[in-house]
Amino acid sequence: MSVAEMEAVPTPAVIEPTTTALPDWADLQRQVASCTACGLCQTRTQTVFGKGNPRARLMLVGEAPGAEEDKLGLPFVGKAGQLLDNMLAAIGLGQDDVFIANVLKCRPPGNRNPAADEIAACADYLRWQIAHVQPDVLVTLGRFAAHALLQSDAAIGVLRRETHQYQGIPLFVTFHPAYLLRSPGEKAKAWQDLLAIRRALANKA
Repeated sequence: MSVAEMEAVPTPAVIEPTTTALPDWADLQRQVASCTACGLCQTRTQTVFGKGNPRARLMLVGEAPGAEEDKLGLPFVGKAGQLLDNMLAAIGLGQDDVFIANVLKCRPPGNRNPAADEIAACADYLRWQIAHVQPDVLVTLGRFAAHALLQSDAAIGVLRRETHQYQGIPLFVTFHPAYLLRSPGEKAKAWQDLLAIRRALANKA
């Protein structure tokens, strides 16, 4: 997906809380794996539930699986995943310290932007994941994930200037690693975001 496609995304559907009971973790994984709630089930290779520690203090949320993620069934693989690992290591964190998920659990064909019905179909899955993990800090990677959780269409440059709240959890907005690979000049800003995230985790310790 190009930088333009990643950053020039439409306003997503609002993620509204529902009254549906919270499934246990294993059942949630099964529900995602067998989901046919939208048309993406017809084009995916497999679903991408997430990876990392399901009781982590830090939860990261990206946009949607790409081609490699669809193939391997894991989020943030390839060069973007390597950069994300390096970013986390820079503040003393490894994969056991985080849980990583996406707004969408299936790859949109051709890595196109997700449609509103696809966002709505996946909304409970992400909400349930956050409810299970109960992180001390949430981080959205890229504009799309920020819009999905904050119900805002503001530019990422505006959103990353402050700490937000998602159901009482501090939420930080930063750049998607794939964007940073294409725009290395923004890495200094991403480093400031990482320092803020580290301070927030320290304050919650």
